[in-house]
Amino acid sequence: MIDPKLARSIRLVGLDVDGVLTDGGIYLGAGGGEPLEFKRYDIQDGLGVHLLRQAGIRVAIITGRVSESVRLRAAELRVDDLAQDPDAFKLPAFLRILERHGIEPAETAFVGDDFPDMALLRRVGLPVAVRNAVPEVASICRVQLERQGGRGAVREFAELLLKARGEWDALWERYVSERSVPLEGVR
Repeated sequence: MIDPKLARSIRLVGLDVDGVLTDGGIYLGAGGGEPLEFKRYDIQDGLGVHLLRQAGIRVAIITGRVSESVRLRAAELRVDDLAQDPDAFKLPAFLRILERHGIEPAETAFVGDDFPDMALLRRVGLPVAVRNAVPEVASICRVQLERQGGRGAVREFAELLLKARGEWDALWERYVSERSVPLEGVR
């Protein structure tokens, strides 16, 4: 469980990609002489991101790789910030995002799984590990999720955080209600 006072203090949730938003697998190939990279994302994670944003919580994706797939997914989810660093120096990018929005590290959560996430997890107010996190990462996190990265872990965290804030039921009910109104001319 997440302490409700801590949950209400969270203004931004940061997410790793490989091993958190995905299962960590990367499909590399080539087509027409161009390199291609594919990743698999969980649709329930996307709805979790949407509900976090509906609650007024900023969402940032911070990754130690540069990938067009990630750029496309970030745009699709309408995340507030995306930082892709080819050398996996995530902390400086994360701190720049916080400075831009006037947010303190203590007012953030980060969901990670591996050593490139450690510097961020040590700085945030709510460090979170997916089930497939390496033991060293899991040991420093306040929350250890049941689900694995790429298999609904982000959705699980969104639900835990929003329930602790007392907002979960109203948010999902509003989501369903908005989609229950028939469009003009549609039966």
